[in-house]
Amino acid sequence: MQPEAALQLATKQLKLVRAEIGKIIVGQQEVVDGVLICMLAGGHVLLEGVPGLGKTTLLRTLSRVLHLKYSRIQFTPDLMPADIVGSMIIDTEDGAKTLRFQPGPIFAHLVLADEINRATPKTQSALLEAMQEHTVTIGTSTHHLEAPFLVMATQNPIEMEGTYPLPEAQLDRFLMKILVKYPSREDLGTIVERTIQKDEITVEPVLDHMEILGLRDVCHQVLVAPHVREHAINMVMATQPEGPLSHEMSRKYVRYGSSPRGAQALVECGRVLALMNGRLHLSVEDIDVVAPAVLRHRIILNFDAHAEGQNPETILTQIIPSVSKGVSASVR
Repeated sequence: MQPEAALQLATKQLKLVRAEIGKIIVGQQEVVDGVLICMLAGGHVLLEGVPGLGKTTLLRTLSRVLHLKYSRIQFTPDLMPADIVGSMIIDTEDGAKTLRFQPGPIFAHLVLADEINRATPKTQSALLEAMQEHTVTIGTSTHHLEAPFLVMATQNPIEMEGTYPLPEAQLDRFLMKILVKYPSREDLGTIVERTIQKDEITVEPVLDHMEILGLRDVCHQVLVAPHVREHAINMVMATQPEGPLSHEMSRKYVRYGSSPRGAQALVECGRVLALMNGRLHLSVEDIDVVAPAVLRHRIILNFDAHAEGQNPETILTQIIPSVSKGVSASVR
């Protein structure tokens, strides 16, 4: 298929997916787009928001629209790694006792890790291999997870007693961290209106897993110009407090900046966003749009930042425009 034809087909398919999800999810377009971007970029997403904002409903709706296998894992302090990846069980069906692997809920296309910070670090680490390598190792056997594979983990920012913050190594494996905010008054009115309707709203499958993999191939055809690539690199280096391109806010408030995965994520997520906007080339603006979600969980603040009430949002809102302004000046 010619690039232009592939572009038009991909853009049309993504519009259909977003419209179908919109039948159930009111507002939250930034969240919906972020999850779709992670799906097509081959990464995972961390959602943070108070209960009742539709995080679970979003992934369940996505599984219906994309006709993918969905599973939900409720993380609790007593959850064990075997409850996630599976375990060996004794099989006596043939009269002889043999060990057989019983797959856990991680063997799905879309996995919801609900309130992931409520499980112990040992259990959280059970996700690491699956997220990074798309495999699960039990004993001496390695089992592959079917593509596409997306982990959407949720965190509750309140009731932090008895929770276990995710280690930095695991946070870095999430392509994006998206903040789920309260709906507007108009969106809340629509939600209430749909609640009192007699007829239940249903969604129709739009794509299957093979078509999703095809969309991923189209994303890889999005061109990345040298100056856009340099912009992504400069954005990451601006978050590193001891680097030659570090921003003033980074030198003052950041203990550790983004890893190289941040630069990779900026480009990959930006490519999907460009495709969603009907373009086969990545722009600086695409990088700027995805930068907050890509970088907010990849910078670690120092004591001064906490003491002065700074957070990743306040720092990135100054770093991103500053780096973009430098690109504009260099272009002129």
